[in-house]
Amino acid sequence: MTWFNYYGLIIMAVIMIPNIIYAVKHKDNDSGYRNKTVEVLENIGRYGCFCLMIFNIPYTYFNFWFDYALIVYLTVNGVLCLAYLIFWAICWNKNGKLKALSLSIIPSCIFLFSGVVLANIPLIAFSVLFAICHIFISCKNSV
Repeated sequence: MTWFNYYGLIIMAVIMIPNIIYAVKHKDNDSGYRNKTVEVLENIGRYGCFCLMIFNIPYTYFNFWFDYALIVYLTVNGVLCLAYLIFWAICWNKNGKLKALSLSIIPSCIFLFSGVVLANIPLIAFSVLFAICHIFISCKNSV
């Protein structure tokens, strides 16, 4: 894989499409929990993951490190993306723990899994930061 990850771009598009549609249709949706530090850390993790899913920075990733890793990468991420879309469809107009946890844990797993399979150290670090903050905020907002 070169510096540009086409598969990562497709994965990011699949994840972002329902989020963008939801944001456009629910402009007045205001989350209740506010903690500036956690929100800033979440956004650092989020945008770090977005960038590193698409762009491979030389000397920070080691590419697929086992046989058939590309097949595993595409299969697992495909299943996780499909699960994410299914949970979006099920929970579209609902609120609660199921929506909060499923829509925060699944993308966290996608980012972390991608980082591990690609041996992309910065992606692993950003995905851990994102996962902790995103799941925490989602749980706080679902109460």
